Amino acid sequence: MKKVLALMGSPRKNKNTDILLNYLLDGVLETGLDIKKIYIGDKKISSCTGCGYCERKGECVLKDDMEEIYEEFDNRDIFILSAPLYFNSLNAKTKSVIDRCQKYWSIKYALGQPYRNTEDRIGIFLSVGGAPYRHDQFNGAIPVMDLFFKAINANYLGNYFVSDTDIFSVSERKDIKEELFEIGKNITNIKDFYLHR
Repeated sequence: MKKVLALMGSPRKNKNTDILLNYLLDGVLETGLDIKKIYIGDKKISSCTGCGYCERKGECVLKDDMEEIYEEFDNRDIFILSAPLYFNSLNAKTKSVIDRCQKYWSIKYALGQPYRNTEDRIGIFLSVGGAPYRHDQFNGAIPVMDLFFKAINANYLGNYFVSDTDIFSVSERKDIKEELFEIGKNITNIKDFYLHR
């Protein structure tokens, strides 16, 4: 049975980013898959310093709560990252987690070792932006997420974006709740998707 890791990147619990993630997870619960949800804001995660230690040793020299997240990356199959759009990209705490995935790049490319590359792993990105809808609103975050999912050898399966959340809370949008529930319920066989509401 596949295992799901849900990373909630916003510092604000029970607000738009968290609600969005919970809508999707409600659907995943219907499948009976094992779910682990981590609030990134609750974790002590230092920024990558670019020291190069992982390029020599295949592990990070920094010892903090990222070790728990590494363990989940190594042992789960479906990755859902929900993060708010800050200044047209990911918020800093979430980006620190992604930067610390330099370890995986080093394992694969600097050291030439295999890392979970024979398995069917998938990644999904959820995000909210306070500004009114603009077709390119999330374009700054997508390349970062693409490289993140590549680093952990997960197929970047889909995006679900919600604009105008400064005016309309995600909790007021029944259409979003229903749509994400269906995506979650079908997470093991859903095809590539890009939805911007």
